[in-house]
Order: sequence, then C-alpha cells, then structure tokens
Amino acid sequence: MEKYMLIFRNSTTSENEFQNLSPEAMQAELDKWGQWIGGIAAQGKLVSTDALEHTGKIVKGSKHVITDGPYIESKELVSGYLTLSADSIEEAIELSKGCPIYEIEGSVEVRPLMNFNE
Repeated sequence: MEKYMLIFRNSTTSENEFQNLSPEAMQAELDKWGQWIGGIAAQGKLVSTDALEHTGKIVKGSKHVITDGPYIESKELVSGYLTLSADSIEEAIELSKGCPIYEIEGSVEVRPLMNFNE
C-alpha cells in the first residue's frame, strides 16, 4: 500500500462562516467529519489527520524573511489534511469523496507521498 495526503481547501468566505456557527451547528459539522474519518480508520487506512489554524508565519528565501501567513488576499486556504494508506490513487480519490468539505464547495487535493526508504 502507498500513502496519500488529502489536502483540504475551501474559500475564505466559507471558512469565516464555519467559524461563526452556533455551538450546535459546529458540533453537527464536527460529527460529519468524525464519521467520515472514522470510516477510513475502521478500514485500517488512516495514518494521521489534523485541521490547520488560520494564522501562521511564512519563512521565505535564503535570508529567511518572515511574513504573516497565509496570505490575506488569498481567496482559498488550506484548512487541513488527512494522510491515508491506499492501493492506488484511484482508491484514495474514492475515499476522499465522502469528505464533508464538498458540501461547502471545497476541494480535496490528492497527492501521493514519496517513500525515501525504498
């Protein structure tokens, strides 16, 4: 089996709406994510997953210039990731199709991870 990273992207507008949900609506959203991730884990395919904070720093170039990030002018942001094991990229894509991010017109980028141990 190979490892794949699912990178979750959504618009800054939908992310702001998500942050302003009522506690009940937030819990309902978290439950959707928990069910989807739990289904992948139940198949023994989950490696790791996390959501990303909206703030951070960007370190750039040989002079290590530090700026605030992600960029404010961006209309799309990376909101989290999930790493899984799958037999093929097609299987990883199939597993991604249950992701709740699609309900808010977000996207999932599916990328194979390089194995430097082979």
